[in-house]
Amino acid sequence: MHTEPLTPELETESRPELAPELNTAIAGECPGACPVRRTAELIEGKWTTLIIRDLIGGKKRYSELQRSLSGISPRLLADRLRLLEQRGLVTRTQYPTVPPTTEYALTALGLELLDVIAAMAKFGLRLAEQEAAAASSGEAKEPSPV
Repeated sequence: MHTEPLTPELETESRPELAPELNTAIAGECPGACPVRRTAELIEGKWTTLIIRDLIGGKKRYSELQRSLSGISPRLLADRLRLLEQRGLVTRTQYPTVPPTTEYALTALGLELLDVIAAMAKFGLRLAEQEAAAASSGEAKEPSPV
């Protein structure tokens, strides 16, 4: 089965439009703590990226997040929100109502993940197009990595 690559081949040479430390990180030659690894560890997991995606649109109540993230347990949602708050990506505001109302929003640092989430969305759309084209041409579907 022949399919076009999802992204153009990365050149082995450095990319002049990027800062030198980014060229090094992209090439996998990070001395010490790798910024790509650090970011991946922060936003790892399906739920964390989806929480960030939902908060990009603005403040959300805990119950709104729980409804939009069907399948997440209340405990896991609370744990992920707490982690994002501890890392400085999310703010939590609790209002003295009965029952208590809690809102979450991305901080300025959290909003910097917009480009990461947008790149994931663009890649996901391209992947869906590629899969649809393969299905319509009758090509066998390759197993997706887990």
